[in-house]
Amino acid sequence: MSSHSNHEACLRPNRRQLMAGIGAGGLMLATQGRAFAAGADNIIKVGFVSPRTGALSGFGQTDGYVLDLARKSLAKGLAIGGKTYEVQIIDVDTQSDPSRASQLAKSLINSDQVDLILAISTPETINPVADAAEAAGVPCLSTVMPWEAWYFGRGAKPGAPSPFKWTYHFGFGVGEFYKMYVSQFGLIETNKKVGVLYPNDADGNAIRANLVPLLEKSGFTIIDPGAYEDGTTDYSSQISLFKKEKVEIFNSFPIPPDFAAFWRQAAQQGLRKQLKIAQLAKTGLFPDGVEALGSLGYNLGNNAYWHKTFPYTSSLTGIGGEALANGYEESSGKQWTQQLGATLSLLDAGFTALKASTDPKSKADIAKAISTLNTVTISGKVDFTSGPVPNVSPGPIVGTQWVKAAPGSKFKLDFVVTDNATDSKVPIAAKLLPLNG
Repeated sequence: MSSHSNHEACLRPNRRQLMAGIGAGGLMLATQGRAFAAGADNIIKVGFVSPRTGALSGFGQTDGYVLDLARKSLAKGLAIGGKTYEVQIIDVDTQSDPSRASQLAKSLINSDQVDLILAISTPETINPVADAAEAAGVPCLSTVMPWEAWYFGRGAKPGAPSPFKWTYHFGFGVGEFYKMYVSQFGLIETNKKVGVLYPNDADGNAIRANLVPLLEKSGFTIIDPGAYEDGTTDYSSQISLFKKEKVEIFNSFPIPPDFAAFWRQAAQQGLRKQLKIAQLAKTGLFPDGVEALGSLGYNLGNNAYWHKTFPYTSSLTGIGGEALANGYEESSGKQWTQQLGATLSLLDAGFTALKASTDPKSKADIAKAISTLNTVTISGKVDFTSGPVPNVSPGPIVGTQWVKAAPGSKFKLDFVVTDNATDSKVPIAAKLLPLNG
């Protein structure tokens, strides 16, 4: 199937929605008393790229709900410089496939002629989209992956000028993980031996190169069996090494299916009972994946790039964290996830940049507006004027833990904040429990 036909298949449901009244190019749309002309100059097209299906589908599970909120907020158009523009958000599903992500980005650029691309969740989604946008001269804003894997993983060199003119990324980096881990690991007494399971991918390689030396400088002994390939099914050799070295802290950045396989084997082979802290990233972020582990999911340490208790409000929708989480639960019947706020924060930042541009039909003006963006989204501050490197705005990652929900809860697990070293405005709700506590 060509990239164009793939793209068409992705867009069919959206076009039905658009025809139903959200708005489609080529139509005269009247929404709540506002009329928009059908001319291309009056329409801002925003591509939204995320993994809705496939191995990374947990990241895209809540996107439909958040996009609906955004479209409702934009139904009257976007006022910029005395002119009101119709807004079309064209959302596409990468199916967790990097090559498909690249194809979809090119289709958004060439066929849909989008003015801005928003990309979210993991290097497998974001990097190929950002590369396509950079090559085509289309502004692209992204979030939810370590910024080092985005910046250096795409060819930027430490200390050298940024090679990127059109692409920008905000959110956590190794520095935030380090700060959070040192704080979180200190909440329980251990022998400070950390067994790490980092894959041979953009995330794993960035974390191994940048985080490990920092942890070692802080007095932790790192036991690293080496990079493994995504999709590995047998982790006996790694488990054997961790048992032999008596590690009491475990840290991993795997894709979700790989962690599930490892964790079940760790329990079967006696490693789990040896550990006092199991601190995950990239996996175990969402309740359904942890629930699938049954009792093996209790007390897993995790991290949150957004939590419903973050004390910020969406600049696009005016919604706060609790309202966003509760609305999703009422609408879907499913437990809220941290991706709700992450997705909304990307839309917050993207549309703030569009409003700040002098001409939202000028790609250069949009890119300039992103480069000077300094705003507050539902996930906190986004500031491209003072980042660690050009094109990057760092963001918080707070320590969390999955605990057994209280009796009477409609869900099996509760996701509680245990550490706020990277954003003191986020309230700590619970003490970190030992893995086998």
